[in-house]
Order: sequence, then C-alpha cells, then structure tokens
Amino acid sequence: MDHAQHNPPVKQYLIVFTALGVLTGLTVSLSYMHLSHHVGIALAALISAAKCTLIATFFMHLKNENRGITFTILTGIFLVSVLIAALIPDV
Repeated sequence: MDHAQHNPPVKQYLIVFTALGVLTGLTVSLSYMHLSHHVGIALAALISAAKCTLIATFFMHLKNENRGITFTILTGIFLVSVLIAALIPDV
C-alpha cells in the first residue's frame, strides 16, 4: 500500500483551500454586482457546484475511488437535476 496515495501533500490541500476561498469571494461579490435575480442565482449555483466538486474530489478523497462510487454519485446528481427541472415550471 502506497502511503503517499492516501495522504496527499499539504500543498495540494492549500491549493484547494485557496480555490474554495476565491470561489466564496466570487459568490459574495456577485451579490454586489446588481445582476438580475435569475442570472445571479444561476451564477451562484454554478460556483456552488464547482465548490462541491472540489470538496468531494479532494477532501472526501473521491478522486481515488473506483468507478462504482462515481456512477452512484452521478446517478444521484442526475436524479436531483430531474427533480429540480420538474419544479421549475411551478416557480
């Protein structure tokens, strides 16, 4: 068992942490840009999805998992997307 594979270097964590901080700052700055409501929410959702991907990939160590886990996660994301799309006409 390779010890380095299960304990990524601190530099990698710091880069991901910095990226999460920048994305959070970008989300906050969106609220001051006076964008339309729909555009602001769409951009914030995209930034949120990027942050979720970084957290799941690096901090939850899903980058090193097998394809079964990836398929399960993508199935869940697809089903949530279908539910959200089904609710959009009601809004």
